[in-house]
Amino acid sequence: MKEILLSILCLSLALPLSAQDQSQEQMIQEMASAARGIRTVRCNFKQTKHMKMLRDGQVSEGRMFCQQPDKLIWEYLSPRQETISTDAEAWKGAMARMIMKLVAGQALTDSKAFQVTVKQLPGKYEATLIPLRKDLKRLYTKLVLHYDLGQATVTQVEMYEKTGDHTLIELFDIRINEG
Repeated sequence: MKEILLSILCLSLALPLSAQDQSQEQMIQEMASAARGIRTVRCNFKQTKHMKMLRDGQVSEGRMFCQQPDKLIWEYLSPRQETISTDAEAWKGAMARMIMKLVAGQALTDSKAFQVTVKQLPGKYEATLIPLRKDLKRLYTKLVLHYDLGQATVTQVEMYEKTGDHTLIELFDIRINEG
């Protein structure tokens, strides 16, 4: 679960977008092209998991570092410290490879993994990814990425699970291609 979460978050890296109305294909190609220029990403995050059986959401906070072609560190700082990296167990390594595809923008144009639709809203773009692969479909009904046009970055990722649970990840202090 956490590994798929990591892959989705890496997709939601600072993807600059123009504020002009564009066709679906133009917006998707623009996002994928921008992602291909990303060498490194650092950011902090707040993750809120809403579960059907719990009244209040579970909140975690941490930081992420991603470096092309194959380095990823996802670190939870609260409520407990935990680090997930590409050096982890084999099944996590498979997810890390998927993350790298997402960071490179390949997932946006991979019609075998996701059906992608993008719409323009006031001040942002909203990209909805519907899983097509069996492994992703077993877990998620859809993923929604929120791109803030003023900041030219993804600032939120929503993940809707088959179980009815929902996770919101808010990204902030995003730094692209530093050091």
